[in-house]
Amino acid sequence: QVQLVESGGGLVQAGDSLRLSCAASGLTFSNYAMGWFRQTPGKEREFVAAISRSGGRTSYTDSVKGRFTISRDNAKNTVYLQMNNLNPEDTAVYYCAADQWGLPSGRMKDYDYWGQGTQVTVSS
Repeated sequence: QVQLVESGGGLVQAGDSLRLSCAASGLTFSNYAMGWFRQTPGKEREFVAAISRSGGRTSYTDSVKGRFTISRDNAKNTVYLQMNNLNPEDTAVYYCAADQWGLPSGRMKDYDYWGQGTQVTVSS
């Protein structure tokens, strides 16, 4: 079955960096666009970044532009989220997701598979 497994979360200080990884199995990874979303308690899950099948197209929510970079390695079936200059507002559980339509969408409903999430906590 399809599995998406996130890793790389943790507790960091404001201004630090983290790189999240999401390893995919059970699907033809290069056929899927991939996205990162995040959620804090009491709030809806929100879009962070997405990348097309080949990696040639990316999309970001405004609050992370210039700080976060999404990338993928189709040979390793892995998508990454490099997060720089983190601030406390970035604290959330981060989820990766796979979209069979292949476009870097910001809509949750476009995604077919989801990981279990990894916690990112940024202290001030």
